[in-house]
Amino acid sequence: MTPRLTIINGPNLNLLGTREPQIYGLTTLAEIEATCRVKAAALSLSLAFHQSNHEGVLVDLIQAAITEADAIIINPAAYSFTSVALIDALKVFPGPIIELHISNIHARDELHRHSITSSAATAVICGLGPFGYVAAMQAAAELLRTR
Repeated sequence: MTPRLTIINGPNLNLLGTREPQIYGLTTLAEIEATCRVKAAALSLSLAFHQSNHEGVLVDLIQAAITEADAIIINPAAYSFTSVALIDALKVFPGPIIELHISNIHARDELHRHSITSSAATAVICGLGPFGYVAAMQAAAELLRTR
């Protein structure tokens, strides 16, 4: 059976490429998704790729992944620093969870420095820019193979 990967992107990531390019770069979310689809094929993974600006929709996506995915990669964006609802939903997911941040949150301002959602993650990748998605996919594939 083909391993199933769900990638979930939080608020404002639909604005990648134009939003604070000095922090997030010029790559759009559509370009990231296209790269992820190529990588998923190379890793023999099925891929669902989502983005929402709404916390409840993100919770619904995580809950759906319980039956629809074997691993989650999540870039909770601003909800990384505020969302107990995402933490609670992630804690129910039985497979590997990789939290992803395009920027190095540890080098950012105090508001963007401490992710509370990482307490529910298997691993965290940050600061690699858009390549972080590829790195997270490789890590997810390896975690699924060694389970």
